[in-house]
Parts: sequence; C-alpha cells; structure tokens
Amino acid sequence: MPALWIAHVTVTDDAAYGRYAALAGPAIAKHGGAFIARGGRYVQLEGKERARNVVARFPSLEAAETCYRSPEYQKALDHARGASERELVIVEITD
Repeated sequence: MPALWIAHVTVTDDAAYGRYAALAGPAIAKHGGAFIARGGRYVQLEGKERARNVVARFPSLEAAETCYRSPEYQKALDHARGASERELVIVEITD
C-alpha cells in the first residue's frame, strides 16, 4: 500500500535548510517518493503551528522508511539538524 511522508517544519537557518532541501529531493525521488504538497498554503486547526508543511507519496511505508534511513537522506538531514524544528511521520494510505 502507498504511504505518505508528512513533515511539519519551522526553519531556523535558511541557508543550511536550503542545503538540506537540495539533497533531500533527489534522495526522496530515488526511493520512489514524489512531493504532493511542499510549503503551500495551509490552515492550522490543532497542535503546534509550523510554517512549512511537506507531504510526499511513496510506493509503500517500507520505501519511505528505507529512504529516511538511506545514506543519501541522512547526509541531507545533517543540514536540517540545528537548522529547523521538525516532526516527521510516515502514514500508510488505506482505502
């Protein structure tokens, strides 16, 4: 079953986070991920508001988790650590 990678982010260092984004996109694509929402308009209804919300669709929960743990994505994530506050969850799509 397909899965969604959902991230809620507050960027605290634009330059470092830009380096993360430049590396993360190709790593996500390599694992079959495709962005369906990235930093667009949103309405916060509950919980902590984050200015950047990202959703990527993957072929499976396993593919999304493999991407996260991959050396390519971890290299990208090194730039996001200390440059953002984030929450990330992977959710399997059900019918």
